[in-house]
Amino acid sequence: NVTVFFGCVGKDKQAEILETRARDDGVNVRYQKKSDQVTGKCAVLITGKHRSLIAHLAAANHFSEDHILQEENFRYLEQAEYFYISGFFITVSPPSILTVAKKALERNKPFMMNLSAPFISQFFKEPLLQIMPYIDILFGNESEALTFSKEQNFATENLIEIGFKMVKLPKANELRPRVVVLTQG
Repeated sequence: NVTVFFGCVGKDKQAEILETRARDDGVNVRYQKKSDQVTGKCAVLITGKHRSLIAHLAAANHFSEDHILQEENFRYLEQAEYFYISGFFITVSPPSILTVAKKALERNKPFMMNLSAPFISQFFKEPLLQIMPYIDILFGNESEALTFSKEQNFATENLIEIGFKMVKLPKANELRPRVVVLTQG
């Protein structure tokens, strides 16, 4: 129970399974539960080295900032040593991400995020740039980095140069430098 996970699920059998399995693995889940939504599902197709995700986000699309602001949930933000949010979550609740990011900054704790997919940099660039100053460690793969570079007019496809430009973007916490991890293959 050293890891706390926030997300949104329906009030259904799938949510019960997710919660049971996560808790059995030692994860403290703090689900926001919506009676008017079903729990999301995701199919993963793997062919050789390639993968494709087909998601029906359902309840996951309805997470709201008020859930983490509830006293019994917010206390976990006040105790956390590390903060990590998937870039996919930017499509759901940028205000929630900013709340968490600001708490990490206030407590001088590492805030980490990944770019998740090229479309995040393309279609959610404004909220991504609002969150970027709080990111201490940024993860991305080659295609995500190339798309980010194109969308930010970095004028390069060299991953090393892209990484250095990402590191130099404005940063709120000047007590630690930003680390950018770009993977290939």
